[in-house]
Amino acid sequence: MKTLKKHVTQAACLALLLQGVWLPASAAAITKRAAGLAAVPAAMACTLEAFQGMNLNGVADDNGQVSFTAVSLVPASSSNPSAYCSVRGVVGPGVNSIVMKLPMSNWTQRYVQNGCGGECGSDSLGAPTQSTGCVQVNNGELVTATTNMGHTGASTWIVNNPWAGIDFAYRGVHVTAQVAKAVITNFYGKSAAYSYFDGCSDGGREALMSAQRYPNDFNGIAAGAPANNMDVQNTYHHGNRVLTNQTTPGVLPIPARNTYLLLQGNLAYVHSKVVAACDAIDGVTDGIIDDPRNCKFNTNTLVCTNNNNEAGCLSQAQADAVARIHDGARSTTDGQRLEPEGSSQWGSELDWTLYMPAAQGGSAQGESFVTSWLYKTFLNNPYKDASTQTPRTLNDLDFSTTGFMSTVASGTMYSATNPDLRPFAGAGGKLILWHGWADQHISPQGTLQYWETMSKLTKTPDTFARFYLFPGMGHCGGGLGPNTFDLLTPLMAWVESGTAPNELVANNTSTGVSRPVYPYPTVARYAGSGSTNDASNFVPYTPTTASDVSTSSLGNYLYTPLFKQAACTVNGGQISCN
Repeated sequence: MKTLKKHVTQAACLALLLQGVWLPASAAAITKRAAGLAAVPAAMACTLEAFQGMNLNGVADDNGQVSFTAVSLVPASSSNPSAYCSVRGVVGPGVNSIVMKLPMSNWTQRYVQNGCGGECGSDSLGAPTQSTGCVQVNNGELVTATTNMGHTGASTWIVNNPWAGIDFAYRGVHVTAQVAKAVITNFYGKSAAYSYFDGCSDGGREALMSAQRYPNDFNGIAAGAPANNMDVQNTYHHGNRVLTNQTTPGVLPIPARNTYLLLQGNLAYVHSKVVAACDAIDGVTDGIIDDPRNCKFNTNTLVCTNNNNEAGCLSQAQADAVARIHDGARSTTDGQRLEPEGSSQWGSELDWTLYMPAAQGGSAQGESFVTSWLYKTFLNNPYKDASTQTPRTLNDLDFSTTGFMSTVASGTMYSATNPDLRPFAGAGGKLILWHGWADQHISPQGTLQYWETMSKLTKTPDTFARFYLFPGMGHCGGGLGPNTFDLLTPLMAWVESGTAPNELVANNTSTGVSRPVYPYPTVARYAGSGSTNDASNFVPYTPTTASDVSTSSLGNYLYTPLFKQAACTVNGGQISCN
């Protein structure tokens, strides 16, 4: 009789349980626990008048007044598993928009709040990030909510709306949780048994911000590719990768339209050479670099004079630009690292299109990330010249040591780098932290730095946190590696039954790759037989030596409890922080 494979979907798990067949521990635990969470029907009407009749005075921090703007019943359909009440509202004193979906008849007492990416500004409410196969999502059993983080639209939103800065920084997620929980209690006559937060990118920053500032808001948090060091990421991380690829790198200010060394058409060649050099290090030649830190790629092998003028080869100046992009930003005054080593990791080259145009005369998307963020990082001083309202540009970014310190000063409001999660752990909270090794937007090195500092401070991180690094996966998904998985089910199992997650199975539907991913630092290794696209043919392996690629930088102080997170309000149209 064949042994039952341990990698099955959540739907298959339910079917097997009914047949009395063994289940993976986490799936069995959550299914068993789910049976004890009875479905609760709505106890009030899904109408605007009914919601406007709720008394939510004093629910939100800062005396935020709650108003509802639209309420409608959405019937079940082929694309919608169960009828739900769609709710839109605003939490003052700014314009923090909230959106909720409340199942009408099959709510199983769980609340899941979704984060949003980029600079947010949208209140679109979809399924939780990386929840493919989650039974509760597929059945429409969850109350879900999200927020626009206090603003909509253009990059200048903070200029005339200072509350938006505070809502975006940390308040928006918190007051949304406060209001959503109060709405649930009113709508069902019963409070949520468990509350969860799930987000990636800025949503990952929001997730960590919740754990750090409001340890009692959520029982479980999934934080993916967190933009938790926002001021460094949206200035020096993105800015350096554009500037260092120009013909006068390190010379500031630079011409607005300097000549680029590398264009998007060069990237396929660079990637092919990196993969050829480093793919087999993990024991499988599959086009995926499992841990880019183990790749010691020599960029001189890209140079035409060193490889017999191979088709697609680069000049020495172009190869040097590849090395600088990979290496990360440094201070122009003393060479200190402004971000961790290897911040553009080997294996992600195909997505370096963010940093360079397709042709000379074009612009790089990374430049827009910087110019957009410079409105926010200099609190109450959004313009280079206030009298003419001249905006700062990429050319105004100061790469000196003192420039770095002043540019990231507002991190006390925006950053979610405080490693002290002891209050969150003490409240019984559980955290799943995750990142793709080939992330082209946010470096996994920053998330590693957070994990390392948090682990040292809390001393027993495994009791409440797990960290997963997905090989070859891009930003929140995509990439050549396994990039689709379910985090919500194991998170609920951990919170509700104490079953800590271990192996997660991720798939890439485009390439057919399926791999187990284990809590860091354990990795998957090929067992030696069977298809390398089949997750069941891999086993866990924990490296015996730590990586020699450091996460240290000039910004180390940002990752200490001494870097206090500011509490802010608005006085006279200005953001005022303690």
